[in-house]
Amino acid sequence: MDVLDEEVESILYIAREISVYKIPHLKANEGHRANDWGDLAQPLWKGRLRIVEKSNGAALMFEDAQTELVFARAPYDALKPCVESVLDSSRYFVIRVEDSGKKAYIGMGFAERTDSFDFTALSPPSPDEETPSPHIPVGPKKDYSLKEGQTFSISIPGKASKLLTPGTSLLGSSTQSTGSSGGGVPLLPPPPSSGRKK
Repeated sequence: MDVLDEEVESILYIAREISVYKIPHLKANEGHRANDWGDLAQPLWKGRLRIVEKSNGAALMFEDAQTELVFARAPYDALKPCVESVLDSSRYFVIRVEDSGKKAYIGMGFAERTDSFDFTALSPPSPDEETPSPHIPVGPKKDYSLKEGQTFSISIPGKASKLLTPGTSLLGSSTQSTGSSGGGVPLLPPPPSSGRKK
């Protein structure tokens, strides 16, 4: 075999330790939950995950770390994502694997949360996330900042509206010290100093 005939393979991601689980069928209109997979300490298979890109596309490869034998393969397609997050954990995912036209769904879990975060960050956004929300109006942004010299007032229900005059506080009491607080909130003296020098 000629060296020029070999296809270039790029490794986009490696997780050294992952677990694979047999998962129950998805209930209608509900997402997958890792708690439904049984004992998570007893996986179906353990190995490594590599995301490999070749000229014909990318794929998730579940391999034995020592022998490099492939346990399962999930081709990546941006229009039909093969990875789905579970509802109850950030470390577990559902993967659609394919072999000879047959499809199966398996659960995948990461031993470390940092590996899970790296895997999630590597995944491109789904086409739904790229479209703008219909709830956000489209058009030029409005400027709601106050212009020079512009003011506004806030009326608080239950309080008589009166303008502040010099010598009155926002609480309605006089700011001039008169021995009594005049019906407002009494102000406490500052706490005594500790007397120790630091």
